[in-house]
Amino acid sequence: MVRELNLGGCERDLTKIALGLDRTVFEPHVGCFHPEGFRAAELQAGGVPVVRFPVTSFGSLSAFTAASQLGAYMRHHQIRLFHAYDSPTVAWGVMAARFQGAPVVLSSQLSYRGLNAKPLTQQLIRWSDRLVDRVVVNCEAMRRHLVDDEGLKTEKTYLCYNGVETDVFYPPATPERERMPELEGASVVIGSVCALRREKRLDLILEAYARVKGLRPGVKVVMVGSGVEREGLEQQAVRLGISDDVVFVPAQRDVAAWLRSMDIFVISSESEAFSNALLEALACGCAPIGSNIGGTPEQIADGERGFIFPSHDVAALAEKLKTLILDDGLRRTFGQRSAEFARTQLSMGRACERMGGLYRSLIEQAASRAA
Repeated sequence: MVRELNLGGCERDLTKIALGLDRTVFEPHVGCFHPEGFRAAELQAGGVPVVRFPVTSFGSLSAFTAASQLGAYMRHHQIRLFHAYDSPTVAWGVMAARFQGAPVVLSSQLSYRGLNAKPLTQQLIRWSDRLVDRVVVNCEAMRRHLVDDEGLKTEKTYLCYNGVETDVFYPPATPERERMPELEGASVVIGSVCALRREKRLDLILEAYARVKGLRPGVKVVMVGSGVEREGLEQQAVRLGISDDVVFVPAQRDVAAWLRSMDIFVISSESEAFSNALLEALACGCAPIGSNIGGTPEQIADGERGFIFPSHDVAALAEKLKTLILDDGLRRTFGQRSAEFARTQLSMGRACERMGGLYRSLIEQAASRAA
């Protein structure tokens, strides 16, 4: 279950797992508060039923009515496991599913608590920790957050890294920027893909690039995404005298071609868990640079597949950019290692196997207890 079925990391993760589970073992159903969005169409095209539970607020009558609806739906379809993926559905769905008799109940914690959730939602999520069989996390950093900051027992967590579709995200035979007029003639392309929000700290990329501008002719910076920070970033590029080198591209549903146009991918966030954008960049063979936040160091492995820099440290980021702009061999080596790591360790198939293994184990345990 997830709040809505449009753009977003949780929506993407849930959809790919639901579509990728072994159908000889599982029959997935997806619940949501708001069924509008292209993920709903994607699920239905893949034969996964989508059902709406119309919760308007946790304190309203709709929360109780929808809980009864959930119970009836689970009993009718003999649902044996309920998994809430995001904060709103964890806050409401875990309690509702447990009280309605679901044999196995799971939640997910895919970002730091308190980042966006309201105080009531945060409290309900903490209560849900007592009711779930497992809390699924997408990186070791999230596991440490739950254990160290929230007091959850380590054994109650389950690590399942996000997966990437390696038939969609893969290294190019030749750089795809040759087909993009915005990047015509670029020698090296530095890029990032994300919602243009404050916590992504894209201003650091522009500041760092301004410090290394001129090291090599033809370097371009491309930022793919939409959001409230766009205007401020454009103004910053003008102030820094780099606007001719910086390309802003609105959010794209299909970002693979843009990632394959990039040589260096930078994730400069000050708050991050396990970034799908970074994962997709790795799969596309970009040489990554990332801040030492959340699961980013787990994805990059400093010095092995890319570089890590201290969060907010513009000078350190500039130094990493300088190295990769000038060293073609190292840049290619990092890109090749990143693509191989994503293909062998973080494919969507591997993610579905890990999640399916957890589901099967918990269902069997619940059946054994009930026998």
